[in-house]
Amino acid sequence: MLPRLVVCLPVVLALVAGACKESGSVRVKSLQFKGVGAVDAARLRAALATRVSSRIPWGRKAFFDRGRFDADLKRIEAFYTDRGFPDARVTSFDVNLNDQQDAVDLTLTIDEGRPVTVVAVNFNGFDVVPAERLTALREAVPLQVGQPRDRQQVVASHEQAVNELREVGYPYARVATDENDGQSGKDATITFRAEPGPLAHFGAVEISGNSSVGAGVIERQLTFRPGDLYRRSVVQNSQRRLYGMELFQFVNVETLNPEKQEAEVRTRVTVAEGKHQRVNFGIGYGTEEKARADGQYRHVNFLGGARSAGVHARWSSLDRGLRLDFNQPYFFGPRNALSADAQQWLTIVPAYESLVTGGKVTMTRRPNPQVSWSVSMISERNSSAIKPEALLDLTLRDDLIALGLDPTTGRQDGTLNAVAFDYQRSTADSLLNATRGYQVTFHAEEAGRLLPGTFNYYAATGDGRHYLPVSRRLVWANRAQVGAIWPIADVPGNVPFGKKYFLGGATSIRGWGRFEVSPVSGSGLPIGGNSLVALSSELRAALTGNLGGVLFVDGGNVWTEVTDVELSALRYAAGVGLRYQTPVGPVRFDVGYQLNPIPGLQVNGQPQQRRWRMHFSIGQAF
Repeated sequence: MLPRLVVCLPVVLALVAGACKESGSVRVKSLQFKGVGAVDAARLRAALATRVSSRIPWGRKAFFDRGRFDADLKRIEAFYTDRGFPDARVTSFDVNLNDQQDAVDLTLTIDEGRPVTVVAVNFNGFDVVPAERLTALREAVPLQVGQPRDRQQVVASHEQAVNELREVGYPYARVATDENDGQSGKDATITFRAEPGPLAHFGAVEISGNSSVGAGVIERQLTFRPGDLYRRSVVQNSQRRLYGMELFQFVNVETLNPEKQEAEVRTRVTVAEGKHQRVNFGIGYGTEEKARADGQYRHVNFLGGARSAGVHARWSSLDRGLRLDFNQPYFFGPRNALSADAQQWLTIVPAYESLVTGGKVTMTRRPNPQVSWSVSMISERNSSAIKPEALLDLTLRDDLIALGLDPTTGRQDGTLNAVAFDYQRSTADSLLNATRGYQVTFHAEEAGRLLPGTFNYYAATGDGRHYLPVSRRLVWANRAQVGAIWPIADVPGNVPFGKKYFLGGATSIRGWGRFEVSPVSGSGLPIGGNSLVALSSELRAALTGNLGGVLFVDGGNVWTEVTDVELSALRYAAGVGLRYQTPVGPVRFDVGYQLNPIPGLQVNGQPQQRRWRMHFSIGQAF
């Protein structure tokens, strides 16, 4: 078959070239494969130089090139060989011109052949690794018995084996990879042979590149000390911690003179300092916030010692105000931090406006990169005012009195003193656009009781998120939220209006606008509640280049009291969206449709009959 393909290829390609009026005039309309089952067709297509033109009229055009196409036939064989299919061949192809002779559809037929299958994976010389860790290594390496021998998996398994030795105190370990394909040439036995070298401990630390940041500040961020058993993970963790200080443009933690294989591992920390004072200003537009403006000043080495301080000002139709913050990163130990913030912040919701003036002091402990917990003391002055249209709603009068509002002036004023506890655990691979892992957060708060103040309540919220890669281009993301506020002595006025729950908008139930899902007054105006349940499920797909798409289903509701929660009363919305990746996160456009609308809902004082909402913002919904 191959000789016939070689003979026919120039003839067919010559016909295509003859149809071109000029170089690069024949667009590649499609590129399809037949016979592909053992590998990901999308990954195979991405490995080729021949590209497909965008289906969007103004999108990127890709033109047929004979030289690239010839090379792609060889690339296909190399692609398969690397994945354990050395006999794979392109047996035939179709190059079909359209009637206008300006576009071509390409179809390649591939015979994958019989793969080289892994029949055994051996680890020799790994006796220094504890038995339970060695068992976990065998299970964790991507190279597994019964699967085709993938070269990338062989390399990745080799790296994991080396890193495991370095994790248990052998920084100079070497691992050789032996492969035996058996008599048939199709049954591969992979053997990793270890030379651990001497057991070693951390020795002296050398620091270079710093100028205004003291060496002591850098040393206290290191998670190892001279005399500790060498572990590769603590070196990586130290490097992450130094980057997280925002003081440095470059950080490198390296072993000195590894060829000497000394019992004490000397390390060097090399840094390059960045600018310590930063000013940012931005303006933008969102479907919920409308026009917005943000300004921020930040000093990341305030008064030395890697302390940070900043001021943030914001104005939009939903919120506006000023915040000051201060952070002491080393507080009686490298894993502790002390922070404080003060603010005057106005939040605008459908029925009222809430002004918060006050501050918070927080002690945070991060025992490892995945877990953090904190305790906060909060002291605020809360001042809420009902909007005129709500004040004129006579159906709200009794509710306003019960909630602690003066029905004449429509105001609620008081002091809030509270203690709060927060916990977070995250294995997500990205803060801006996670594709795998999970995140769990919990918040508990108590106001009043033993602390003096106008407001007295308990509150607790939980948030769980999970990201599952279904394929190379597809991620299934899920989120669940619950929250509840209990006024002490069952007095509704013990909960400030600013703590009320609302749902709806770009980050919750996207069939509604922000704050539109909540208990409503007799005239349909959202007034907020003391309990919530929210669920979201989203299928995220990478389409082409930086462009992605999503399908989503959101559900949830807010109830006046905790005892009112009824899961059968959840409101649901479904929709589609587009994502465009940027360095600061994806630019997002979503359209959500209400599956079960809220009867009598009012938006901006007007009855709302429209069952869909559009949302434009930056960042994933969750």
